[in-house]
Amino acid sequence: MKETILLFNVPDKETLLKIEMALFPLHVRLKKVALEDYNQPLGVLAGVKDAVRTEGNWTGDDLSDTMFVFAFFDDNRLNMALAALRKSGAGPFPYKAVLTPTNQFWTAHECFEEIRQEHEAMSSSN
Repeated sequence: MKETILLFNVPDKETLLKIEMALFPLHVRLKKVALEDYNQPLGVLAGVKDAVRTEGNWTGDDLSDTMFVFAFFDDNRLNMALAALRKSGAGPFPYKAVLTPTNQFWTAHECFEEIRQEHEAMSSSN
C-alpha cells in the first residue's frame, strides 16, 4: 500500500501549502478528507483493501483542530515525515495518529477523541 497521510480539518491555504511543500519530496500521498466522509472508517479513507464503507454522509461538526493519520509508514519513513512537518513551520500539530489494526475501524471523531484524551492524561500526569 502507498504511504498515505489522511488530513482532517484542513488548515488555511498558507498552512496547507507549507504542509504540501514539506511532504512533496517524500512522495507520500496527502489525502484531504472531506467533512462529509468523517463517518467513514479510517481504513476506508486510507484505502485498506477489505475495509467496508459506511452508508450516508457525515452531517455533524468538523474536528476542533487539524488531525493527521499516517497509514502504511514504516518507522523510518514516519520519522522523516514528522521531521519534515516540524521543519515546515506549519505546526504545531498535536493531533497525530498511525493507522493500526484497531483504529482502522474508527471514524475521524472517535480517533480525535482518543488522541485528545491521551494528551490530557499525559499532561495531567506531569
